[in-house]
Amino acid sequence: MTIASHKLNTSNLGVNEEALLRCQTALELKDREDYQGAQEVMRPLWKHVGERPNTTGLYSSVVAELLLCVGVLTGWIGNKNEIDEAQEKAKNLITESIALYESLSDVNKVAAARAELAYCYLREGALEEARIMFNEALQKLTTRGNTRARALLRLAIVEWSAARYGEALRILEENSVLFKTITNHALRGTYHNQLALVIRNLATGENETEYFQRAIREYEEADEHFRIAHNIIFRAHVKNNLGFLLYKLSRFKPAHHWLDQARRLTLSVRDKVRTAQVDETRAQVLIAEKKFKEAESVARGAVAVLEKSGQQCLLTDALITHGIALARLHKTDHAQYTFQRAIEVAHQVGALNKAGLAALTLIEELDQLPPDLLYAAYDRASQWLAESQSQDLLLRLNEAARLVFLILRGELKGDDAEDIFIKPINLQEQILKFEGALIRQALAKADGSVTRAATLLSMSYQGLAYTIEARHKDLLKARSPIRRRARKISEEAR
Repeated sequence: MTIASHKLNTSNLGVNEEALLRCQTALELKDREDYQGAQEVMRPLWKHVGERPNTTGLYSSVVAELLLCVGVLTGWIGNKNEIDEAQEKAKNLITESIALYESLSDVNKVAAARAELAYCYLREGALEEARIMFNEALQKLTTRGNTRARALLRLAIVEWSAARYGEALRILEENSVLFKTITNHALRGTYHNQLALVIRNLATGENETEYFQRAIREYEEADEHFRIAHNIIFRAHVKNNLGFLLYKLSRFKPAHHWLDQARRLTLSVRDKVRTAQVDETRAQVLIAEKKFKEAESVARGAVAVLEKSGQQCLLTDALITHGIALARLHKTDHAQYTFQRAIEVAHQVGALNKAGLAALTLIEELDQLPPDLLYAAYDRASQWLAESQSQDLLLRLNEAARLVFLILRGELKGDDAEDIFIKPINLQEQILKFEGALIRQALAKADGSVTRAATLLSMSYQGLAYTIEARHKDLLKARSPIRRRARKISEEAR
């Protein structure tokens, strides 16, 4: 339900009291995912994302509260609407509020604001920075209430995102009493949803059925709290998670049923990012059903949306799924480029566990990688997944190690021990090899289009087509089919 600004009774309030009431109301609407209502309430003080709020005539403490509120709303609305640099703008506003709270010696508000700042970093996928900030904030947030509960939940999300599932479970279980006592149903629902996610990831072959049944119960509890809170997006999130869980149990038809429900809900509130998340889950189900063409199309659409969202961890997940679909369709070069891009995106924001997962999946899905790339992928994956607490991931990593060893051993010839000595270099041969690698990569980026690949390489279409035909015939299958134009027949020849 939307609460319009004109419905707020501010007639008997001064400017400072009115500003505080508007901030409080807007944040309550945020918890109910009422984007329009929150913006409308703040309209007299704040026009839209990207602008500073009007602080004229306000006390310093109220200015700090207003800056914090607008910073939180900027990060939240910017995330939903895929607004460029929204998280950076949100961080600037929240940082300014922290400076004001520090000047007022308000320790609790400094801690609360730092927790909100950490959440901006979490949205961007900067897990290490987010972890540090949440832990610093929690040292000061000693009062048992919604602010501490929210910070604990988000810290658990950081650990879950980093595949430190045991640590995430510890945080949630040690604070279970706090979440039972708070009255905010949106927070309680988020607690049960996150607990289900962690339990799901801790499932192994021995306890899988028991853990999955427990996860389903937690999802049901979460959905009930979100229903009471009238939170459509969070209900969609739960249904998406249920669909994923059923897919893991190979129950594909009910998985699609829950994903259909989740997608309808995200579309009803026009949340493109959440819709893309559902589509990424759908693509995984389709891959399991061996419907690779459909999976590739759905995953490609999710990637296109998430590229604009600034949520690099979600983008990495979608790129990995897209890469798997491409690999199963035997589009090897495009798949390799997609996996490598996933590694790069995750690495840029410090989400090393996701970069490791992308590298591991690259090894698993592509069986004709150059030996140096294969070794590098395993070397990075083993480093980045070293702290993972997922039994499934560690088993996959061990299997990848065996595969890499067998392939690399097969590459060794009788004279390969001599490779440690300096050998003559055939410059022309190395140049040709380098040229071929660049063209192959450009064709993968351009999905086989010689026209687009030529643009990437700063060449003409004719020049690139000739180079492939004359010097790199092995790349003919990587380019789009050649369309021969029909010859015009002159009048004299008719």
